[in-house]
Amino acid sequence: MSNSQSFYEAKLALEWQYEFGVDEAISDAPINRYEIETVPPELKINPKSNIAHVSSMPDILSSRETASDVAKILAKNCDNLTELRDAIGLFEMCSLKKGAKNLVFSDGPSNSRVMVIGEAPTREEDSEGKPFVGAEGELVDKMFQAIGLSRRASDPNDAIYITTAIPWRPPQSRDPSSDEIAMMVPFLKRHIELINPDFIVLMGNIACSAVLNKVGINKFRGEWTEALGKKIIPMLHPRSLLRDPMRKRDAWNDLLSLKEQLNS
Repeated sequence: MSNSQSFYEAKLALEWQYEFGVDEAISDAPINRYEIETVPPELKINPKSNIAHVSSMPDILSSRETASDVAKILAKNCDNLTELRDAIGLFEMCSLKKGAKNLVFSDGPSNSRVMVIGEAPTREEDSEGKPFVGAEGELVDKMFQAIGLSRRASDPNDAIYITTAIPWRPPQSRDPSSDEIAMMVPFLKRHIELINPDFIVLMGNIACSAVLNKVGINKFRGEWTEALGKKIIPMLHPRSLLRDPMRKRDAWNDLLSLKEQLNS
């Protein structure tokens, strides 16, 4: 990457090369990797330190557990949504951040009774920095409006608060790895605690993996369960519904089930 080239420009150039079959990076000079120090520096975190110090943490990790432990400490010390967003934005231990344009945090009133959790941001969501935009966002809005709910409603009883299980778009919009999901789970759990909704809608396998630690949305969608002290219903992601419109009947049945719970 040249000095005049931004990270995003370099990323686009790399994606273009990858599409043309380039699968190796060769340096101008040989590197003796046996001479490179491989032991990562010791990572020490003060649980009571301000989240602003996150930016000083080393980028090198020895294991996924290290990243998860740091995320737990940071998330635990966030007392409000602003602090949580800042902590996620300063968290350097997830490589997805480096390739994303924007942090996708949330949309909708924070006092909503219903919290909707999507998967990982799409290209459009990454560009706008908001969850569920574009065609998927239009479908989500229509789905919940059909049972009287909206991310634009002012009444908590009629509102939905939307977020994503992963805050950054993975390269090529691929599914996040299990390691990437695991290290971001502490932030998602703290997000749920701060919103404190009555009901949670998990849209798609990635959201189910993060919250319920299981996948197979086609088997258990529409089945109410409890986790983190909340009533939860898994639903198909709107991306699946756009690919297979016949599944909209399943989504409608799940929405009616949510409406029944809200009115009970």
